[in-house]
Amino acid sequence: MLRFILRRLLAGVILLLVVSSVAYLLLYLGAGDIGRQILGVTATQEAVDAKNTALGLDQPLIPRFLGWLGAAFTGNFGTSWFTSQPVVAAITSRLAVTLSLVIGTTIITAVVGTALGVWAARKRGAADRLVQIVSVLGFAIPGFLIAIFLVNVFALNLKLFKPTGFVQLSVSFPGWLSTVTLPIIALSIGAIASIAAQVRGSVIDTMRQDWVRTLRSRGLSENRVLYRHVLRNAGGPALAVLAVQFVGLLGGAIIVEQIFAIPGLGPIATNSTAQGDIPLVMGLVVVTAAIVVVVNIVIEILHGFLNPKARIS
Repeated sequence: MLRFILRRLLAGVILLLVVSSVAYLLLYLGAGDIGRQILGVTATQEAVDAKNTALGLDQPLIPRFLGWLGAAFTGNFGTSWFTSQPVVAAITSRLAVTLSLVIGTTIITAVVGTALGVWAARKRGAADRLVQIVSVLGFAIPGFLIAIFLVNVFALNLKLFKPTGFVQLSVSFPGWLSTVTLPIIALSIGAIASIAAQVRGSVIDTMRQDWVRTLRSRGLSENRVLYRHVLRNAGGPALAVLAVQFVGLLGGAIIVEQIFAIPGLGPIATNSTAQGDIPLVMGLVVVTAAIVVVVNIVIEILHGFLNPKARIS
């Protein structure tokens, strides 16, 4: 298992290097006159040239990237061009907010999606068709439309939740819960549909295997066969989909945070991209890629725990 984790970590480091290299080159090659973008059209050419020199943009691209990469390995991603705030501070101050939404959504998705998928696979008939219809609707309806609907109905009309804002968990658990409930529901609908469909298909396929019929012939109860054996073997594909969903939720959270005015990574991601704040955008790219790597390693470890054959391979 240790060698398995070390191999995955090495692959993750290589992936981070590739993502960072490609993102850096694309951002700077397509940036144009950065000094002019920062100072505005009314600035003199001398001031623009001085700004580019101060930012080190008069140096060749590859040496600049190598310098940035060396600093990034020490945890220094530079300073925002527009706010003068260190990139690490700007991201870490908001990262916990976004992760609380994404992790909460992932937990709800895993529990509810698995329950619906197993229910559909066991009951079949009307229950199966209902879950399939719900899954299609969950795929079809964009998350931001669900978020707007939830705000209008449960926050503005019924006054059950706050329409905007965020309360830190360390300040008040009830306050935190009231501010994350609607965003988590908005993010969960489509993800639950995906997991439910995957679990349903995997459980049905697994229950048709010969070894399942052998377990039943030995007198094991249907619940024991399902929850102790079938679900464990069918969990691998669902975990893979859950990992993809987690990555997608990071992007979905950006839009949902804007709707609910939540101070997560969403606002700084949109603002830094619109302004062309490349150091901040690069920091967000690296942090997001690192989260993706960690999540995939955790999912693969869980997959190996559920299915020893996957661990051995």
